[in-house]
Amino acid sequence: FMRNSTNLETPMNQYNALKQALKPHLRWHGARLSFLALFLLALLKVKTVNLKELALGFEGRVLVESHYKRLQRFFGDFEIDYPEIARIVVQWLNIPQPWVLSIDRTNWSFGSHHYNILTVGIVHEGVAIPILWWMLKKKKGNSNSDERMRFIEEMLKIFPSAEIRCLCGDREFIGQAWLRYLLLEPMLAFCLRIRATDKIEYNGKRLAAKVIFAHLAIGESQRLQGSCLIWGYPVSVEALRLPDNSLLIVIGQPDCLGLIQDYAQRWGIETLFGIFKTRGFCLESTHFTDPKRLRKLLALLTLALVWSLKTGLEIHHLNPIPIKKHGRRAKSLFRLGLDHLRHLILNPSLPNFSLFLQSLHFLSCT
Repeated sequence: FMRNSTNLETPMNQYNALKQALKPHLRWHGARLSFLALFLLALLKVKTVNLKELALGFEGRVLVESHYKRLQRFFGDFEIDYPEIARIVVQWLNIPQPWVLSIDRTNWSFGSHHYNILTVGIVHEGVAIPILWWMLKKKKGNSNSDERMRFIEEMLKIFPSAEIRCLCGDREFIGQAWLRYLLLEPMLAFCLRIRATDKIEYNGKRLAAKVIFAHLAIGESQRLQGSCLIWGYPVSVEALRLPDNSLLIVIGQPDCLGLIQDYAQRWGIETLFGIFKTRGFCLESTHFTDPKRLRKLLALLTLALVWSLKTGLEIHHLNPIPIKKHGRRAKSLFRLGLDHLRHLILNPSLPNFSLFLQSLHFLSCT
């Protein structure tokens, strides 16, 4: 009987331990910390942000409907300090500088409502760790230059002394005003992919990029030597012919080297969106249409992402993930950590509780 009683108490022990682990990092009062601990445990159990499913995963003796109302109250009433969240996740992961930043947006529709989220993250271990996200209102398409400039300025206010290696963006993040902003002093280093049809002034001629690099065979790359201008501004230019015969053309600040290699890290933000959506927390299952509520939800998902990734990193250091024939790991660090945490939470026992406590040490800043 005593053994069964202890096992029944283990989920509440997990909750109490997680709450205590979060307390040094967040200036939230007790009820909010309690909610966060319950939310994170429930999210890892059910792997969806649908509130009805999350309510089923909440521990406690109250009715599921009460948990559902608690979820609604939190997202409706509680205000989150987003810069605080950004600084916490950087501390938890101890991300070294200089940072490679990746900027992109993710979008989807639910009925007549369109979701369009602009995000910037620090690429770390193949994932762009989100440090700022905005809901783009009343539009399906890309952000405009003014929105991007205000977005980056807000990010720089959160980390004013950060050393940034470069900001990566795909072909949506181009344009004269945006390039002029990035080249202003103090210059923000960048790696931006341009379209094959964009015109480059080179060797006294103004030609489409695809014409300049038409000679490249698949797998070949070239860096243009000398002066290059795009939209009237000086840049460095590198290009690579991809396996599908398309061109990857990347621009950066003048005299910048290694543009193709740096730009390859942009993919970390696609990995992030995959984690938030189908490969992790099913973000598209949310029925939130209020941008403020959705922004809060992303803050909590970020904490869950970082906890899982940090756990995966620590496990990988002890038992490295096997490498498959294609050269990639058999399992991602995030998936390794997520599966480990889910196993501990879904199978409460005294031995697993000890392992759960170890996972909480990963949330320290050391």
